[in-house]
Amino acid sequence: MAKDALVSDELAKKFASEKDSSYTRWVRDEGLDIIAAHYVPNLHTVELKPWARREARGVYINHEASRTSNDCYVLEIAPGCKVPPQRQLFEEMIYVLDGRGSTVVWNDAGNKMSFEWQKGSMFAIPLNCLHQHFNGSGREPARYVAVTNAPPVINLYEDPDFVFGTAFDFKGRFNGEPDYFADKKEMDGLKLVTNFVADAINLPLISAKERGAGGGHIRFNMAKGSMNSHISQFPVGTYKKAHCHGPGAHVIIMSGEGYSLMWPEGEEPRRYEWQEGCMIVPPNLWFHQHFNTGSTPSRYLAFKHEVVSIRNAQGVPKAWISRRVGGDQIDYADETQEVRTMFADALSKHGITPRMDDAYATELLTLPAKPGG
Repeated sequence: MAKDALVSDELAKKFASEKDSSYTRWVRDEGLDIIAAHYVPNLHTVELKPWARREARGVYINHEASRTSNDCYVLEIAPGCKVPPQRQLFEEMIYVLDGRGSTVVWNDAGNKMSFEWQKGSMFAIPLNCLHQHFNGSGREPARYVAVTNAPPVINLYEDPDFVFGTAFDFKGRFNGEPDYFADKKEMDGLKLVTNFVADAINLPLISAKERGAGGGHIRFNMAKGSMNSHISQFPVGTYKKAHCHGPGAHVIIMSGEGYSLMWPEGEEPRRYEWQEGCMIVPPNLWFHQHFNTGSTPSRYLAFKHEVVSIRNAQGVPKAWISRRVGGDQIDYADETQEVRTMFADALSKHGITPRMDDAYATELLTLPAKPGG
């Protein structure tokens, strides 16, 4: 992937009206900023502005293709306060950054239920259900980060009153099931079938050797939506394989300390340091690779839309498949020596040595031959 293909002002003016969208105009009308960044050092302290309609404070943190796929926002509820009820014809997944509280969800048929959440909880809002969030503390604010697929919906209808004011129950998504927001543990392969996770920071994971270095992984498809998410964790002294995919993955660091490398193909990697609360948003088809340099396992949550996943004929994301056989993941054997040297130097500052030898050796047992090799 080459550098951003900048053109003359004359040519750019011919497309100026197409740079904006109904969605971006709606965000402006909400009185909020859009942080167009692929790295946010701390979601706990990112600056927020008053959000009058939601009687809270917020900011949008959107990737380069948010006009057409998914978006992200941070919202903070003041101590002892609540947000007004809302419904929407788009999907939403939420991760609680700080505080504790509760949410009430109901539909037009009168089915209503509530659940409590805390820092580290994760849940999804069923499509077009009315819902309301409450801060359970009278002293501390509650803050969450959410990812939605609002952009294509708002761009399609170009009518916020319709998107936020249409009364219709999608009974296949939510019909008042008594255990809908139970903290269930039903597995389907790598996928956890649930709509609520009380403590995602300590949720048990499944081995995912394909991603390298003895890491753990679990996937979600919450509230029967088209959006998806996953949690990954990797041990002390290790790092994951580099890979690329489409735009829209918002990677939230849940625990640990380290850095990520990101780069468009053909360019030098750029380094981004992270700790708990940081967000990494890989641009479209940029390779990215995550490194644990701390003394504890590192865990992250990736919220995204399905358009991010480029899959093979078997339905496997190409980000899980070696480039040697047509996938989008770089094998350890094919990475540069600079990657390993940088990692060893970063670990040495913490008195830790790399623990990658087993991962390198294990990969060689099943490593595909290079094309033409």
